[in-house]
Amino acid sequence: MMIKNRELLGGSFRDPSGFLFTYEGVLYRQVNQIYKQDYDLLFASGLYEKLAEKRLLVSHTEADVEAADPETVYKVIQPKRLPFISHPYEWCFSQIKDAALTTLRIQKIALRHGMSLKDASAYNIQFHQGKPLLVDTLSFETHRDGEPWTAYRQFCQHFLAPLALMAKRDVRLSQLLRVYIDGIPLDLASRLLPPSSRLNLGLLTHIHLHARAHIRYAGKDVKSAHKNRRMSRESLLALIEHLEGTVKKLEWNPAGTEWAEYYSITNYSNAAFDHKKEIIAQWMKRTSASSVWDLGANNGEFSRIASQLEIPTIAFDIDPAAVEKNYRKIKQNKETNLLPLLLDLTNPSPALGWDNQERTSLLERGPAEMVFSLALIHHLAISNNVPLERIAKFMSRVTSKWLIIEFVPKSDSQVKKLLANRQDIFDHYDQHEFERSFNLFFTIQEKSAIRESDRTVYLMKNESA
Repeated sequence: MMIKNRELLGGSFRDPSGFLFTYEGVLYRQVNQIYKQDYDLLFASGLYEKLAEKRLLVSHTEADVEAADPETVYKVIQPKRLPFISHPYEWCFSQIKDAALTTLRIQKIALRHGMSLKDASAYNIQFHQGKPLLVDTLSFETHRDGEPWTAYRQFCQHFLAPLALMAKRDVRLSQLLRVYIDGIPLDLASRLLPPSSRLNLGLLTHIHLHARAHIRYAGKDVKSAHKNRRMSRESLLALIEHLEGTVKKLEWNPAGTEWAEYYSITNYSNAAFDHKKEIIAQWMKRTSASSVWDLGANNGEFSRIASQLEIPTIAFDIDPAAVEKNYRKIKQNKETNLLPLLLDLTNPSPALGWDNQERTSLLERGPAEMVFSLALIHHLAISNNVPLERIAKFMSRVTSKWLIIEFVPKSDSQVKKLLANRQDIFDHYDQHEFERSFNLFFTIQEKSAIRESDRTVYLMKNESA
């Protein structure tokens, strides 16, 4: 029976081993009696210590609070709370790839300690301080000699199938993960992949033949049929290493998309570009924001003004190549305060899963204390026909306090390009109407014309702050 004043997290009800809950704003995980043996082995085997040492598993402490369900509890632990939870359909190609390789690396370490990952869900991985991290402490089970990897199909559905489709067919197919939150069905992946993918031994084995076997044995008593078949530890390690090799060989070159080379074709002069950076840096120091969302961040050029001040910053962009380039730069420079994610602002991530509560929406994961909306409003207002008042209202929902927003007038060459092939029906798209609309939700603290351009950047404060 659940105790009052404990709030269970919507995405944590499937695992009988335990669940996450919050109490007085603090995140806890209940470990159930049914998981006692495996939980104790996690520590006795040295696996927890090894994974914590390598920063592969979220750390936790045992907590002295009343459990959410005292009838089933073994222990209550307090995991380190991450500042933002992202979803796999918001990741770029290399983020999914690194998450996959981290899962396989953890599985190999677990096997050396007599344990195995009992699930391989992409949702169990989060990006923290620039690196993938396993956040589900209860993902391990005792490995018994001869047993196959129970999470094999889940790994292929959550990681290998989307990576193969992105690399071999179209990078935008990662969005299938938004439809299939339990992973892309292998028979669907097999049908969508090009025939040439069958020449790749890894994809042939783990997707095409795997999908065929799953269809063949669907509804049959597989456990009884294969009860005498055993997989040696060496064979299991060979399977993991084969998967690892298959994932490593999948590549995608971030080029050819609409925004991949934005900063090389923008109409900014160097003086205008530098001036805009100076203004934003001054306002960042003045406002002392504790978190930043940069909407339409492209490769994170302006996001880094915030992240380099050690402010946790999320750089959202619709373009998979721009997000990919941003992520690669973060890895190259070992940056720890910046997280790039895919996001279509006109269709932001909704609440998904059972009861619409398993995977939280974008708005449920906010607001940030500061939001950047730079060189974005003309795309929302003119390319997507979103009225200025609606844009202002949305911005007031994603920032709790500060908004830095750039107004781009019709005289700007980028707006002229947008209007070149369509009727100008935007009579109210001007600076006066822009200020009137945003004044409904914000107070303008300061505005500054960007040197050598027709653009103006504003610092605004949310009226509800």
